[in-house]
Amino acid sequence: MIETILVATDGSEAAGAAERFGISLARRLSARLSGITVVEDRYVRPSPDEGLGAPAAPDGIEAWRNARADAVARRFSERARSESLEASCETVQGIADDRIVERAQSSDLLVIGRDGEHAPYRTGLIGSTAQGVLRKTNVSSVVVPPGAEFSGPLLLAFDGSPGSRLAAKTAVEMASRLNESIVVFVDSKDKGRAVARFDEVRRLLGSLSVPVREASSTLGRPDVKSVDAAREAGAGLIVMGAFGRNRITDYFLGSNAAAVVRTSPIAVLLAR
Repeated sequence: MIETILVATDGSEAAGAAERFGISLARRLSARLSGITVVEDRYVRPSPDEGLGAPAAPDGIEAWRNARADAVARRFSERARSESLEASCETVQGIADDRIVERAQSSDLLVIGRDGEHAPYRTGLIGSTAQGVLRKTNVSSVVVPPGAEFSGPLLLAFDGSPGSRLAAKTAVEMASRLNESIVVFVDSKDKGRAVARFDEVRRLLGSLSVPVREASSTLGRPDVKSVDAAREAGAGLIVMGAFGRNRITDYFLGSNAAAVVRTSPIAVLLAR
């Protein structure tokens, strides 16, 4: 059961999408909401001189960072109150991904922005903090790209793996509580295997009171087709397993899950 939601934010414009998404989700699920913002050590603790003779870091950086974090926390709480929710945002210091992972242990769901404070200067497709969190956490997480909003049906990407079975369970709970329909997407080059997967997912979904639609594809990359199917369905959330059928070969996520997170304009829930 999703009863507690933690939103991680650094106050950036990109993280604002995660704040709004998490607040909307908590309101609709009647879940308890909290937030966390991290003052990172690397920005407030001076680097060792190491005999370089470099000038000392200017005074006031730590105070400015702490004041900014307090402002982030206030904004989050105010946004929650505007949606008739009471939520506090904790300010902590340390390595951002480690502190977020620690704090998320006491929550049922973590919501984090795909991009963060330094997105304009990054060449990769996912922020380093988000990547670190997703690699380390064992909590189901929603990754929110800039501009994503929570509205419309849920798209369940199902490949028959243990991870996708967890995703199906999560999709059932959320669709029932949100009164949203589910679109089941199955990708398989083998039509017979696709039929078997639809049979399995129908059993997992059971007799839902919300509509369920089915979509499939036998051509193209599964990550691209999953995102395309979500776009076509007008989905507000893609639900999938954090790990797919080849977990042992992957580093921080299943390869398909990682590709969907990197490219989707729609928020992605990675079930664990």
